[in-house]
Amino acid sequence: MLGSTHGTFTTGLRARVVACGEAPPVVVHGVTAAPGDQDVSGRPLYAPVPDLDRFFRPESVAVVGASDTEGRPNTGITRQLLAWAERVGARIVPVHPTRTSVFGIDCVPSVGALTEPVDLAVLLVADPLPVIEELAAAKVRFAVAFASGFAETGEAGAAAQERLAAAVRQSGLRLLGPNTNLNAFERFREDLEGPAVALITQSGHQGRPVFTLQELGVRLSHWAPTGNEADLETSDFISYFAGRPEVGAIACYVEGLKDGRSFLLAADRAARQGVPVVAVKVGRTETGARTAASHTGKLTGADQVVDAAMRQYGVIRVDGLDQLQDTATLLARARRPVADGVVVYSISGGTGAHFADLATAAGLELPTLPQAKQDELHQWIPEYLSVANPVDNGGHPVGDWRGRKIIDAILADPSVGVLICPITGPFPPMSDRLAQDLADAAEATDKLVCVVWGSPVGTEEAYRTTLLGSSRLATFRTFSNCIGAVKAYLDHHRFTSGYRSPFDEAPRTPSPSFRKAQALMRPGRRLSEHAAKQLLRAYGIRVPREQLVTSAAAAVRAAGLVGYPVVMKASGAQLAHKTELGLVKVGLTSASQVRDAYRELTDIARFESIDLDGILVCQMVGRGVEMVVGVTRDELFGPTVTVGLGGVLVEVLGDTAVRVPPFGEQEARSMLADLRGRALFDGVRGAPPADVDALVEVVLRVQRMALELDGELAELDINPLMVLPRGQGAVALDALAVCR
Repeated sequence: MLGSTHGTFTTGLRARVVACGEAPPVVVHGVTAAPGDQDVSGRPLYAPVPDLDRFFRPESVAVVGASDTEGRPNTGITRQLLAWAERVGARIVPVHPTRTSVFGIDCVPSVGALTEPVDLAVLLVADPLPVIEELAAAKVRFAVAFASGFAETGEAGAAAQERLAAAVRQSGLRLLGPNTNLNAFERFREDLEGPAVALITQSGHQGRPVFTLQELGVRLSHWAPTGNEADLETSDFISYFAGRPEVGAIACYVEGLKDGRSFLLAADRAARQGVPVVAVKVGRTETGARTAASHTGKLTGADQVVDAAMRQYGVIRVDGLDQLQDTATLLARARRPVADGVVVYSISGGTGAHFADLATAAGLELPTLPQAKQDELHQWIPEYLSVANPVDNGGHPVGDWRGRKIIDAILADPSVGVLICPITGPFPPMSDRLAQDLADAAEATDKLVCVVWGSPVGTEEAYRTTLLGSSRLATFRTFSNCIGAVKAYLDHHRFTSGYRSPFDEAPRTPSPSFRKAQALMRPGRRLSEHAAKQLLRAYGIRVPREQLVTSAAAAVRAAGLVGYPVVMKASGAQLAHKTELGLVKVGLTSASQVRDAYRELTDIARFESIDLDGILVCQMVGRGVEMVVGVTRDELFGPTVTVGLGGVLVEVLGDTAVRVPPFGEQEARSMLADLRGRALFDGVRGAPPADVDALVEVVLRVQRMALELDGELAELDINPLMVLPRGQGAVALDALAVCR
């Protein structure tokens, strides 16, 4: 039951009557931000893009600690740097205090003795800190520190790394490392063409499988082994690679993010540019997170938040290095899809059915081919075989001229954007002819053609020469990797085609609600339910009609004003779970019940030694869908907004979705779509459909609150938020807020 309300507001969804005054707009439209702009919480809105051209293609390189003494580690590194410098056209300047030359090249005794400008300094010293000031004085632009023993070793190492990072910030140069390696100076094949994969790894060894894709004909343009990221980090390289014309996709192996906001800004820049970012991010489990922290010494963050943040900005998260290889390769090389439909084509009905089941379960769209198209295919395929999708040719047609006719006919259908042909094993000569027809068709079409070569041998001519020799054909070795990569390919282009950066719409200035809310905040303290609801009112979030009273007589008067039946609850800053203590009374219908409830609630509070600011006499609200909406702070990303099934279900089922502000209405709706219990919004067992629009409005207002009160609000929990039948709104029945 709802009483009368007053005041109206709109948020771009529709007008709604609420129990409070006018609320601020949820988003700011029509504002174009420039680099350096900040949102309402003072955080940057655009990613700074470091100019790394001279890092990857320097004109001169100083090798500090260069050596040519056989058997010493520095000698092998110096030799590799000499070979790399020759390939990229750079001059090597050895730096050593006691040598006159290294590998026949004149040495200088110190960085201070350099007589020519240097773009990059490679530090082969155990402690790079003393060299940083010298490099700054010599105006060296970039440095690489290989030394280990920093944050990956514990607290003392972390302190040493912070001293190094502080020196770098003061110097003005940019540092890669420490605890990095030589991967940036590998030999990249120059004979490969087409869009390239740029690689970023925090562990050099984990990047090896992607780097060796070159042996399969996949072009790689860069490798950034970021190590401990005392300065240059994964986000810097994503931002840089996203603007490189030769880069078709960015592949990342991430153990820990240095700064969540920087990562989102970099992912946002890549999304604006339409450059896909594919990432393995370890730390899904507690064990994985602990291992990653010991390796790189960075925060791994709550994995649910990391996962949600990546999806918000279109970062494609995969689990294995094999998936990283296959997905990044496909996204780098494939053209934009012309349709979303996927057709599975095989020489075996069993293979086609198996693959189709897996593809459909993964969310790929397998349209039934039109009857006219099926009739056309039956010109070459026996009538008793199914060609609706999957298409089963029975085997024999692929051995002659009919094979190419079938492939071309499928690709000509306007609903088809992807053709996938799983070849579970070599069966010459049919499989050889089929592979060649698929490769030829891929060259002639603007649609994606994929092959799964299932042979465990991998030395067959059809695979090594025909399939891998085609730059237009996408070749996989497993069903799952193919399906995952195709799904990522279609999702990526769907995402970027309608991408609108959340940072463009982030509020720049505080709203009037912010000033009202500030007056309610109590630094370092938890707010009582009554005070927390006042905070919600300030942001236009509807709460029940209620009064806070401190006597039984006042409770009776309040019940008359609120309207029977009423709910009575103890209100105090110490109270987080009132129901368990018997401090909530529901459905009171008379003055005597209200007086008795008041005495019982205050007696329990005295017995439990709980300080109260009073007793709340609240309006009894009609039944609806109970939800929870809240704000928490993530160590990496700052404020996050969570929505889920409320009441006790949030603890029992844990059915929640999380997002990182800023975000708009579309993202708020996608949060609801992520919930397993979303069917409740449509009405279950005769219940009317819920007011989803009102729920979306609450989520958007809460995320505005999270942004504006970022420095002051540690936690907010609205539970339950009662979402009433469509057209009747949503009411916050209880709330908890903790101030920073």
